[in-house]
Amino acid sequence: MENNETYTPESVMAIFAHPDDIEFGCAGTVAKWVKEGARAAYVLVTSGDVGIAEPGMTKAKAAEIREEETLNAAKVAGVEDVTFFRHPDCMVENTMELRKKVVRQIRRFRPEVIIAGDPTMVFTPHGRINHPDHRAVAGAVVDAVFPSSGQPNLFQELEEEGLFAHKVRKVYVQAYGTGDSLVDISDTIETKIEALIQHKSQIKQIPQIRDRMMERAAERAKDSPFEHAESFRVIHLESDEVWEKQLARYSEAEK
Repeated sequence: MENNETYTPESVMAIFAHPDDIEFGCAGTVAKWVKEGARAAYVLVTSGDVGIAEPGMTKAKAAEIREEETLNAAKVAGVEDVTFFRHPDCMVENTMELRKKVVRQIRRFRPEVIIAGDPTMVFTPHGRINHPDHRAVAGAVVDAVFPSSGQPNLFQELEEEGLFAHKVRKVYVQAYGTGDSLVDISDTIETKIEALIQHKSQIKQIPQIRDRMMERAAERAKDSPFEHAESFRVIHLESDEVWEKQLARYSEAEK
């Protein structure tokens, strides 16, 4: 695997379906980059409103609980910019409406890196079925990144909101240990776990989940110089030259 221990983007946006998806998957990487100076933002397409199966629980109350847990988890990782789309849980579809919402957030935040799920994964390496919301959201993100967010003649109405075309430099696709790149999270594995256990409605056995996360991160790092890692398939979309020119345009426009 390629080692990315020296790379820190200027900005990163993680876009996923549910509260806790980021913490299970990539919070160690986000926390590491934030610690090293990156701007960071989270986008959650649903608020996990069917994710608390308790007597008397309503979807509205569940969404409220899980949004609060998400904000607490984000704060642990050093992330203050959190957006909820509030689509119905377990009912997400990769529509043009959803793609446009994602494009709006990308153009607003202008991330260098997007972290997303894998839209092609139906069966996970752990022998499970990948949630349909995960696949739908990942597909919408990929479609929003290319070509939509960087195409000035698409969604031109967003320009009325001051949201102009933005080309993402790299996409980090969450790879469940099967990717081509590792991020060293040895210094942020405890932060990842602390963020994850903020999801109190989902995490009932903290010692066990802690052991599980440590073991998985150690397994990801196997045969590398790292103690703990998260793995990704990295898609390089824009060259250094194109990215630097884009940053220069932003700088000039803000003067």
